Amino acid sequence: MPQDARSDAAARARWRRYLADERAEGAVYRELAQRRTGEEREILLALADAERRHEAHWVRLLGDDDGRMPRADLRTRLLAALARRFGSIFVLALAQQAEARSPYADDPDATRAMAADEKIHGEVVRGLAARGRRRLSGTFRAAVFGANDGLVSNLALVLGMAATGVDRSVVLFTGIAGLLAGALSMGAGEYVSVRSQRELLEASAPDPAARAALPDLDVDANELALVYRARGMDAAEATEHAGRVIAGVRAQGDATSTAIPTAHDDAEAVGTGMSAAISSFCFFASGALIPVLPYLFGADGAVALVVALVLVSVALLATGAVVGILSGASPLKRALRQLAIGLGAAAVTYVLGLLFGTTIG
Repeated sequence: MPQDARSDAAARARWRRYLADERAEGAVYRELAQRRTGEEREILLALADAERRHEAHWVRLLGDDDGRMPRADLRTRLLAALARRFGSIFVLALAQQAEARSPYADDPDATRAMAADEKIHGEVVRGLAARGRRRLSGTFRAAVFGANDGLVSNLALVLGMAATGVDRSVVLFTGIAGLLAGALSMGAGEYVSVRSQRELLEASAPDPAARAALPDLDVDANELALVYRARGMDAAEATEHAGRVIAGVRAQGDATSTAIPTAHDDAEAVGTGMSAAISSFCFFASGALIPVLPYLFGADGAVALVVALVLVSVALLATGAVVGILSGASPLKRALRQLAIGLGAAAVTYVLGLLFGTTIG
């Protein structure tokens, strides 16, 4: 086959692959849109329309070429499957990574507008994913920290006790005691922490009763400007904005719809104390149970230790990968980091147990 023919065939194969990916990505956004309402739904449908424009570009280049269409790449097919079944923040986080890896910037057959679209799509999806992360961040933080703490602390406790050479039953009941004590401590601590944080945020929120004073403010003195400056506006902007607010209040004769802005609104991200406590308790307990399982089922000695290490390693890799996906980072790197930290802490405790066992022996 001549060189030009081979180049043309390779280009057409590449166009078909791009077309398949664009169709699959559009399907992902449409699936997600079906599970959203309001503004988020409109944004996702707009992204799907943009993918359809990109499809049209590759269709025009292919013309009447009816060659066999390839399947979309594995990551895009996975996104589509997850979107159909779950439509969750995980899909948006993965879509964020997919948009960031678009090849259009380096492909001479893609337009500059298409390459720019893909970069902007990444930021749009990042914004949508940030909304989801914000909604679950309080409970998710408690869940991840609880599971990880349960895995690492109870593995360390079990390995440390096993290294001293005590009987299997002692290791088992020590692990169960560590599970219960740690889960109760984590739940109580998380409840106090989140409640305290919410109370601090509520103390910083504006008093709704202050709105009633707006119609009587002196326009020339305009004390409201000081409120806006205290909330972060510069002097000129605060004065101008406060003047507009007071003029509007006096024109309407009603201040009930006028809000004094807050500097931050983080109550949703913090979560509730009870949900955080329950998540922390349950996930700590589930994590702490894993290193105890071999002893529960009668294993002993080196076999029990190896099984516990394998089970905990798998769990650490899984929790690390989940954090990586949700944060838009590499799941593999986060998983390996979680594994290294967890096993490192357990190894130190095991060595201390060996030394302690030698000393008391």
